[in-house]
Amino acid sequence: MFMLACALVPALMWLGLLLVPWRPWSTREHLEADPFAGQAFDLSDVTVLIPARNEGDVLGLTLAALQSQGTGLHVIVVDDQSTDDTASIAAAFPRTRVISGQPLPEGWAGKLWALEQGSKQVHTALTLLLDADIQLQPGMLATLVAHKRREQRQLVSLMADLRRTSFWDRLLLPVFVYYFKLLYPFALSNAKSRFVAAAAGGCILVDTEVLRRISAFASLRDALIDDCTLARQVKQAGYRIWLGLSRDVVSLRPYGSLASIHQMVARSAFTQLGYSTTLLLAVTAVFALAYGAPLALLGAPQVWPLALTAWLAMTVSYLPMLRYYRMSPLWALLLPLSATLYLAMTWSSAIRFWRGVRSHWKGRVYNA
Repeated sequence: MFMLACALVPALMWLGLLLVPWRPWSTREHLEADPFAGQAFDLSDVTVLIPARNEGDVLGLTLAALQSQGTGLHVIVVDDQSTDDTASIAAAFPRTRVISGQPLPEGWAGKLWALEQGSKQVHTALTLLLDADIQLQPGMLATLVAHKRREQRQLVSLMADLRRTSFWDRLLLPVFVYYFKLLYPFALSNAKSRFVAAAAGGCILVDTEVLRRISAFASLRDALIDDCTLARQVKQAGYRIWLGLSRDVVSLRPYGSLASIHQMVARSAFTQLGYSTTLLLAVTAVFALAYGAPLALLGAPQVWPLALTAWLAMTVSYLPMLRYYRMSPLWALLLPLSATLYLAMTWSSAIRFWRGVRSHWKGRVYNA
């Protein structure tokens, strides 16, 4: 009976995932750039707000891409106490204002403090919150503005295409997006219901007046998962949001190694669980059942058909993500390995927290 349960439950889990109407595995919520849209598009009502701390290696590419997005665009770079050439690189670009960030106050996350300082200098109807390592392909901003107006949303955001230059990138980064969509189904986030709200912090276009009405960024000053916190506040205030994927919003951040991806995941994974040991144990049990049991029982008499069904449904659920990022479907066979590594990184995040470190990023340590 126990073996039957261990085979039946994951089969029902994966089949249920494929059949739920909001289709969290789907890539239907996406937006790609119209390369001709930005050539004469008036962007004078948009200010790009970029928090930057020691981003000299990528900021130039980000700002250069903004120059071709349309006419009249305003850009503000908040130099967050950088020790490299971030400020001088930003100052070399036209229509780009550089603000020297003040020291980080107690109780603030660095990115949010930089955004708070920069937001006071925004005088346009729209604000684009853009990470310093995000490159927009030609026409992307004009396409995003047009989409926002057409859908009548007050906040729209796009999840960047993460660079895949190594085995570890290809193994783990598409899975990162896959898990994010399972955790925050885009269809539910984009619906009117306030129960699910999500955004991708690398690229968020939002009404400036909405930011002021919800007292962003002071109202979420200590949030480490600031994008979803912002989306939740916007939605709870009665506004509409939209989140999608894009291959034309490109992350310039190089990962390449397992260690660098581990650093990216571990800094916020336990935060995602609300620092709850109970939830951590529950997630561990679910991962063991969903990914481990089907493989372990494939050769077991009597229950192998259920185990095979679970394994096939699991694989099928990941194929749309691989297809969207133009990767071989064979990577789906390694999904259990990816899951094992993500679970290990989540435990690493928890261990950091138990040792007193809430998060560590760009030379700053946020204590638990």
